[in-house]
Amino acid sequence: MKYIVKNVEPQAFTDWKALASEDWKPSYDKLSGVEKQTVKAALMREQGDLCCYCERRLTDEDSHIEHFRPQHDSLVDPLDFANLLCSCQNKLMAGEPRHCGNLKGDWFDDRLLISPLNPGCEQRFVYYGNGTIHPANAEDEAAKITIQRLGLGIAKLNDLRKKAIDPFLDESLDDREFKTFVAAYLQRDNENRFGEFWTTIHSLFGQDQERPGPGAQG
Repeated sequence: MKYIVKNVEPQAFTDWKALASEDWKPSYDKLSGVEKQTVKAALMREQGDLCCYCERRLTDEDSHIEHFRPQHDSLVDPLDFANLLCSCQNKLMAGEPRHCGNLKGDWFDDRLLISPLNPGCEQRFVYYGNGTIHPANAEDEAAKITIQRLGLGIAKLNDLRKKAIDPFLDESLDDREFKTFVAAYLQRDNENRFGEFWTTIHSLFGQDQERPGPGAQG
């Protein structure tokens, strides 16, 4: 889970909400067309085109706007941009396992769900070379529940993380090439995107960590 720095909401979204009158009140159900697409594009852009939970690459077709705190909460403004994220999985393919916002649904517990809007969220998890994710602290119940409730430890995501890790285990890279590879991966690319499973790569290979030895799996 990568920390997400929220930006200001798109002006088009602000202008649309400002159309409120005695005869018409903006609501999330009424958000559609250009205004909704503008909001979604802004969310994807601030997240570097990564899912807010698992860090898969987002595409417009396979993603949805996610309310971190669910809309049914009476204290939540469904149009509060600060509470909006973009999660992967829109319409499930047959047999595809649910995860991230699709699996989370309307469940929410402020004590047990770690937020990608919390600056410390990245330090709550560790990743192994085989692609698995675990609480950084074995006593961290919220990290355990977050992994479970978002499906972050399912085989599909473990396999995808493993595929992202494998190129960094290439023994043909010398130390200079390896460091350059890691540094480049952790920067936004020319399309303003982060590399998939950014925190996995940062956790295993960033922060000037010692390069893993041959066959390292964690």
